[in-house]
Amino acid sequence: MRLRQLAADAALGNYLRFLAVLVDAQHATLASLAVTRPAAAQLKAAREQGMPPIPPAAWLRDAAWSATLAALCEAVVAQRDFPAGVGETVARIRRASPDWLEDQADALLQAGAGVIDTAAAPMIMAALQVHGVALAASLSPAAVHPLDVPDLCPLCGSPPVASIVCALPPYQGYRYLHCALCAAEWHRVRVHCTLCGASGKGIAYQSVTIAGTEENEGDALEAAVRAETCDDCHGYRKILYQEKDAEVEPVADDLASLNLDLLLGQRGYHRGSGNPLLWQPD
Repeated sequence: MRLRQLAADAALGNYLRFLAVLVDAQHATLASLAVTRPAAAQLKAAREQGMPPIPPAAWLRDAAWSATLAALCEAVVAQRDFPAGVGETVARIRRASPDWLEDQADALLQAGAGVIDTAAAPMIMAALQVHGVALAASLSPAAVHPLDVPDLCPLCGSPPVASIVCALPPYQGYRYLHCALCAAEWHRVRVHCTLCGASGKGIAYQSVTIAGTEENEGDALEAAVRAETCDDCHGYRKILYQEKDAEVEPVADDLASLNLDLLLGQRGYHRGSGNPLLWQPD
């Protein structure tokens, strides 16, 4: 729903509409997906070692993930109004060897440990997300424990795509990081850099207008999507405010605010981590 709302005004409108179809397919596939949750002994070992209970390399890659990818491809090609390039990419994924698909999954899950096919990456990552969400949902709260690194997902160890500040009690005003892979959310104290941990005067909040021009400070504080920048490490992640827009959603609103990324890049800041559904060459 949020992707379709944002597509009406976003520069990437066509891409957001494509992703809306892909996310619909994710939802349909998730409803029928059965996953094997980690055994009690494996969860105990993860807790003792300070590791996440469902690290991607160990848990997302059973034989079913390629079947999920095939189902997503089928749903996308069933739509006839996408540019020709979408169909060509899907056809290439369907023709790909299992080894190539596994190599691509490795590269995506290990943040670029190999050569990433940027056109195929959103489809492949979408399949991995389905399995990540299913596994995360299968765990009881007792299986989850804080990691030594507070800015990584305590369920799968992945970096967040963005953070969100809740507007409704009992969590009003609390900031939660949103995992790019399994969609888990975990609390993180506000006005702290989620890359280096710095706090205080070096933390700032920046925004842009729809036209892409710089706003004044007062306008920035009224925006629903801002960037929390750090002058210590010159990094940033976006932060979303439900009190400004109740419909904000981390993955969708991050994609729809790429003009903010462009502005911050010009100012010398770097993103803390990418968006799972948009991969770009270095």
